[in-house]
Amino acid sequence: MSSDDPERLGDMDAEAFRRHGHALVEWIAAYLSGTERYPVLSRSAPGAVRDALPAAPPASGLPFDETLRDFERVILPGITHWNHPGFFAYFAITGSAAGVLAEFLSAALNVQAMLWRTSPAATELEEVTLDWLRQLLGLPTGYEGVIYDTASIASLHALAAARHRAVPDVRTRGLSGRPDLGPLRVYASAEAHSSIDKAVMTLGLGHDALVRVPVDGEFRMRPEALRDAIAGDRARGATPLAVVATVGTTSTTSVDPVAEMALLCREQRLWLHVDAAYAGAAALVPGTRDVLAGCGEADSLVVNPHKWLFVPFDLSAFYCRHMETVRAAFSLTPDYLRTPEEGAVRNLMDTGVQLGRRFRSLKLWAVLRHFGSDGIRDRLAEHMRLARLFAGWVDESRDFERLAPVPFSVVCFRAAPGGAARQGAGPEGASAVAATDDGAAGVAGAAGAGLDAVNERLLEAVNATGEVFLSHTRLRGRFAIRLAIGHIRTEERHVRRAWELLNAKLRDL
Repeated sequence: MSSDDPERLGDMDAEAFRRHGHALVEWIAAYLSGTERYPVLSRSAPGAVRDALPAAPPASGLPFDETLRDFERVILPGITHWNHPGFFAYFAITGSAAGVLAEFLSAALNVQAMLWRTSPAATELEEVTLDWLRQLLGLPTGYEGVIYDTASIASLHALAAARHRAVPDVRTRGLSGRPDLGPLRVYASAEAHSSIDKAVMTLGLGHDALVRVPVDGEFRMRPEALRDAIAGDRARGATPLAVVATVGTTSTTSVDPVAEMALLCREQRLWLHVDAAYAGAAALVPGTRDVLAGCGEADSLVVNPHKWLFVPFDLSAFYCRHMETVRAAFSLTPDYLRTPEEGAVRNLMDTGVQLGRRFRSLKLWAVLRHFGSDGIRDRLAEHMRLARLFAGWVDESRDFERLAPVPFSVVCFRAAPGGAARQGAGPEGASAVAATDDGAAGVAGAAGAGLDAVNERLLEAVNATGEVFLSHTRLRGRFAIRLAIGHIRTEERHVRRAWELLNAKLRDL
């Protein structure tokens, strides 16, 4: 009987695992060093992967090398390659080699880190690595950290803690049918992430509880508008609960005035949560070290190492100055989870909805050790340099215009052929003007919805090349193309190629 025979009882034996493991490591190494041979955006048609797979699982086991062959044949064509240096969509991310290897180790250990005793190292390494990251970010020692999967879940827990502080008996009595409670309110800017909407809905506050506060010309929350919104709600009998500040908004990466907001929240006795999922990492770089100014006064904050710190997805670092409030909101220990160490250790299960927790800190630890703080800083600084370079090309062009500032590594822009409806290099500008470049026939006169359509077609044409992948957003009602730089293997040649493709495809429209 073969050592790789799946009909045997038990697991794959060491000999077969070693053989397949070596082959898989070779495949991954070749992939990481050669992702440019794949189209960034999958060209798979809807249903193609599903239709290529059997409708039912096999009755008899198959050798792993056959699984790997089918992975390449069926699965790989349906992959959009986030680990491609030409991936400029959304927030470009990197699963670095060190992180991939650590993820491999984590899978082998198969740790469930709900209790300290279910793996002491998982609990204590999480504490240590998050404290390392806290130091790198310049956050105060009063912050305690815990790892969640994504910033969406981190923000949900932050708002749950805020709800618990404002309504201490919410655990037992809930929110519905209570004449003693008026409507609750959460405040976030018009540019805040949609995960805040979902958190408010999930917590039973109702979507109407979320107040979207107007932003200024650079897409930052206006503190005076926040103050007015809070005062108006109090006058109407509503109870303000929490404020969400964003450091690096999803569309433009703008930074809310956290220091001013923190003063207002302290005055109003409101929980301040900071969503720094993307841009918080910029605090490592000397030129942008003050990006988290004022965040030390916040009640909670989230940063995603899986966005811009080269940690494979998923790993979100949540920091809180009142983790005891988080525990009070969620801690529940049935008898079968009680241990002799209770009281002497902290159990990760007490810090949220989840009982089961993966050994995520292992990959953060590996990445921080592999690159070191200086290595990470250098890479982040290079990404910001490349973004400024691209923004400069946009600003100098007669056929493109920038629609927002570029504080970090994301550029928001659009085609405005020959100056059509040009708004100026930034979010504020003169009203639309007619195009003047006769050479941009067919599109030069496009304005308003027509100009949006031009940019939509341009984006699709560029992405169809397979060389790069860009995404879009809307800014003040206008369709904007986003180029986000964040992959560890992205070089100037990749950014330059994106610019060449944009210009070439615009000429072809």
